[in-house]
Amino acid sequence: MATSLLSRNTRLRVPAQWPASIHPQVLNEMVEQTPFLLCDLETVRDRYRRFVSALDGVACHYAMKCNPAHEVLETLAGIGSKFEVASLGELGMLQATGVDPADVLYSNTVKPPAHVAAAYEAGLWRFAFDAPRELHKLARHAPGSSVIVRVRVDDSDSVFPLSRKFGTDVADARELMLLARGLGLRPYGVTFHVGSQCATTQPWRQAIGVAGTLMSMLADDHIELEMLNLGGGFPARYMDDVPSLDNISGAILSSLDELLPYTPPVIAAEPGRYLVAESAVMVAGVLGREVRAGENWLHLDVGAYHGLAETQQTVGEWRYPLWSSRPDHASAASVPFTVTGPSCDSSDTMFRAAMLPADLDVDDRIYIGTAGAYTLSYASQFNGFPPPTSLFIGKR
Repeated sequence: MATSLLSRNTRLRVPAQWPASIHPQVLNEMVEQTPFLLCDLETVRDRYRRFVSALDGVACHYAMKCNPAHEVLETLAGIGSKFEVASLGELGMLQATGVDPADVLYSNTVKPPAHVAAAYEAGLWRFAFDAPRELHKLARHAPGSSVIVRVRVDDSDSVFPLSRKFGTDVADARELMLLARGLGLRPYGVTFHVGSQCATTQPWRQAIGVAGTLMSMLADDHIELEMLNLGGGFPARYMDDVPSLDNISGAILSSLDELLPYTPPVIAAEPGRYLVAESAVMVAGVLGREVRAGENWLHLDVGAYHGLAETQQTVGEWRYPLWSSRPDHASAASVPFTVTGPSCDSSDTMFRAAMLPADLDVDDRIYIGTAGAYTLSYASQFNGFPPPTSLFIGKR
């Protein structure tokens, strides 16, 4: 879990809700060279169990793009999770973990032809799409495969909307499914995505209603879908309040009962961030501390290009819970810092007005919580600085 909900300019209280295994008091005892990402695999197991319990009967296909570490994949596979991929490379990672491609969903709606052919040859048989050209590609390289049409839904309540790039409207979705049938493909399902880190429950209800409309239309064409894929968007706890999983599952389950003309045999979902974000903390070292035009600057050995890209995608508004290695962190006088990365790019700046102990200096450490999702999967070696090292605890 993450720290208590606080305003931007309020000093953080002790993050008692962080997993105990990666609590700052534990991190203060670690001597590993920074930067590193410490992941607790038992927290990953806990989030998976919570998810399948709250959404009983919904098949969980982990969206591996947000954290494809072998240890994470192996942990989830070991407790029964299924998976979703966006590329042949991701499928290869799963195969190296022993995952059967037949249990995997290929949810990227536009795919390289070679990836389609190789995935199909490996045994993957369910492919998402949202346009006619993609159907012709699938018919050629994955003949007879099952296809899942992605519909566009309202994702305006999410931090990271996706509908501009992906999805089609309901009327076009119907025509696409008829085309799929004509091409010898199997019209199998409908999917949507309410946007990553969705902040309210209503979008799921609205999206299920859209899917239900399509299902009713297709029934008139003698097509009965076998899958409804709820996509992702299930939020993790960072600094801002988010709906609880129980509230989200309540909205989903009631909508499935009320808004669908029939219940497909398979209901699936593709959680990513919810399963892994709160399992890890990024540990960064302070490289420098400067004052520029009256503004306190803190330079770290990890930056936006080395694991914290989401802070750039949201123009500095994406707030991770922060703590420091100072033993008096909770009681020390704090000041606002602009926190920046190690590179020579001025846009490599992650946090503004971050309240941290006023006496922070070189060789102190900053702990960036809820860092298990979309961190190392985005990391590069920009400017010659390597990505953080990955460390794992909670192995079995």
